[in-house]
Amino acid sequence: MHRIVPGMIVALTLGVAPVMTQSPAATLAPTGTLRAVFLGGNPVQGRINATTGEASGVVPDLIRELGRSLGVPVTILSRPNAAEVSAAVKSGIADIGFLAFDEERAREVDFSAPFMLMLNSYLVRADSPIQTSADVDRANVVVGAVRGQSQQLFVSRELKMAQIRVLTEVPAQAELERLLKGGGVDVFAINRQRSLDAQAASGNTLRALSDSFLNVGQSIVVDKGNRAKLALVDRFVVDTLSSGLVRSSIEKANVTAAATAAPVRR
Repeated sequence: MHRIVPGMIVALTLGVAPVMTQSPAATLAPTGTLRAVFLGGNPVQGRINATTGEASGVVPDLIRELGRSLGVPVTILSRPNAAEVSAAVKSGIADIGFLAFDEERAREVDFSAPFMLMLNSYLVRADSPIQTSADVDRANVVVGAVRGQSQQLFVSRELKMAQIRVLTEVPAQAELERLLKGGGVDVFAINRQRSLDAQAASGNTLRALSDSFLNVGQSIVVDKGNRAKLALVDRFVVDTLSSGLVRSSIEKANVTAAATAAPVRR
């Protein structure tokens, strides 16, 4: 014989299962540890110290703050590309992830409101006649981009005349210089922070265009259809934007190619 507890009668009368509420910590960190995954090779999100393995930057700061607010420890995971971030969230290896919004990715995971805008600038040879993003989409211009990244999705969708050359991974500095200085690529589409870093590392033989061809929101992602998680991370985003944490973290990390997003309540 089953005992009916207070609160179940309404649910049984309506013919639906009773909804059991969980604490935010139990919802976002069911193992007792908040496991978060981000793009460790994307300097806008953060960086991984090659010697210590320590994660630093905007996203690691947010992960640690979310863990503190939940009262749980955190584990910060790094993945090399967006597909692997999504896979970690979908498989349950990670509780949350961090990605730039794109419609294709939104078929796989759910996105919070954005907490930061990532600027993206084309990289060219210093002596290139290309001066602004408007000069790029022309016949005989070859644009390089990395498969699955926001920049590749954008140029493949939006550029009509330029030829797109899709690479499987982000090239090392020497390879990037080789590609742009005679390796069959006229323009490389990457986020502005990487463009500026590559320009400096090249001794200014490469040049980041001064404008941004795409401003894309950086968001927290959760497993598809998990409305309880999504509501909690949305609230966290609003709180961290309102408190100034996102802005101060961007400044602390010296990320010049990003800006805080406007708080969105939904």
